Amino acid sequence: MKPAAEYKGCRASANTGQASCGSQAGQGDLPIEIWEKVKNHPCYSEEAHHHYARMHVAVAPACNIQCNYCNRKYDCANESRPGVVSEKLTPEQAVRKVLAVATTIPQLTVLGIAGPGDPLANPAKTFKTFELVAKAAPDIKLCLSTNGLALPDHIDTIAGSKIDHVTITINMVDPEIGAKIYPWIFFNHKRYTGIDAARILTDRQLQGLEMLSERGILCKVNSVMIPNINDDHLVEVNKAVKSRGAFLHNIMPLISAPEHGTVFGLNGQRGPTAWELKALQDACEGEIKMMRHCRQCRADAVGLLGEDRSAEFTTDQLMKMDVQYDLKMRKGYQDGVEDERAAKVAAAQKELTEFAGEMSAITLLVAVATKGSGLINEHFGHAKEFQVYELSTSGAKFVGHRRVDVYCQGGYGEEDRLYAIMGGIHDCHAVFVSKIGGCPKSNLIKAGIEPVDQYAHEFIEKSAIAWFKSYLDKVKRGEIQHEQRGDAAIRQGSRISAA
Repeated sequence: MKPAAEYKGCRASANTGQASCGSQAGQGDLPIEIWEKVKNHPCYSEEAHHHYARMHVAVAPACNIQCNYCNRKYDCANESRPGVVSEKLTPEQAVRKVLAVATTIPQLTVLGIAGPGDPLANPAKTFKTFELVAKAAPDIKLCLSTNGLALPDHIDTIAGSKIDHVTITINMVDPEIGAKIYPWIFFNHKRYTGIDAARILTDRQLQGLEMLSERGILCKVNSVMIPNINDDHLVEVNKAVKSRGAFLHNIMPLISAPEHGTVFGLNGQRGPTAWELKALQDACEGEIKMMRHCRQCRADAVGLLGEDRSAEFTTDQLMKMDVQYDLKMRKGYQDGVEDERAAKVAAAQKELTEFAGEMSAITLLVAVATKGSGLINEHFGHAKEFQVYELSTSGAKFVGHRRVDVYCQGGYGEEDRLYAIMGGIHDCHAVFVSKIGGCPKSNLIKAGIEPVDQYAHEFIEKSAIAWFKSYLDKVKRGEIQHEQRGDAAIRQGSRISAA
């Protein structure tokens, strides 16, 4: 197999200039061996994340660096961010959990180890877990997330462990900027600080990325966008990782609420706005595809991206479960998922053909309440997040998501939460829902956001394109005047679930 570096991450279409990296339902121009790795991986394929689930097992508590945006918490159930877990597992407990989840959630396709520390600072536990899972559930893809400091030392083991996907968090390639993000690293039995620490870290990260690419292992690079520290610099990071064979680049917003107890949270470092994040992602998108559907998952997350079912699989509950891993059942279920995916794409393409020859400079954002499967199937008041699509005459493009606190609590709406939700989708012209109450509906209209419920339980892209066509027709007839909307807030703090 050719090394992934030869493909330079993703390829751009000669006709549209848009990069393709398996984010659509079809293979496109990807080599078949790459397509097989990404087609049902919810993190490496935006389209697949509507249909397939992942899980993380928390077997790696130790870490070899300190980040100013990180504070690892244990026995914590109310925060949704990296480094947080409810319970740590042994490799043996982890494999039982994998089998139980895969039996209960047949669309589970990926097991990841992402902490709560760094997997490669806990190599024995990490690779033992992968070994056990590979034997017990050979159909599940294995994924590793690391800060990259120890990565070059474990390339052979990674390649020999059937790990096809590795994520490296790279926030800088300039040690002076890195010194503002990392107080210290622990390398070769010695603690380094400041610019020396950052220089060692970036050298090791880029070396590891090159080595993985040469082995044909797909690499995703995560970068945390920290305004006034590395935001402009991430364009250079993007160029550096693309040139070294990265497959995807995921630029994530800083999570820095004071209650998280991080250095950045306590010193008032703000995160980016929705417009700032999208502008940077747009600037970096080219031959390398930008991942925009990341949920910055907990280290014990279970389920579809955007949901967390880990509370269903605690150690006590696992001991009571009768786990019967049925590979045939799982394959049959996933075959049905593929039929559903094909139907969704065909419906969107049919709707898009009506735009043939249509030209308009208008682009706008819409928010969608969904529980998955690419459908508009969530009540406004029950939504924990809204997925955001950019609409143009080229179609519907997924560009991000907005976490929110659930509006309905015990059957009643919370006014403060409604205004926070509207602030989170303030840049959107419409919000698509399966159902919505009268109070939030009237308030959304007053705020200039159109509530759209006539497409309940229909495919997202098909419905969004149909609505956009109607919108353009109204603009042409002079019934409405198109205006750009303002910026929106990216939610910080711990999520408050429905009662």
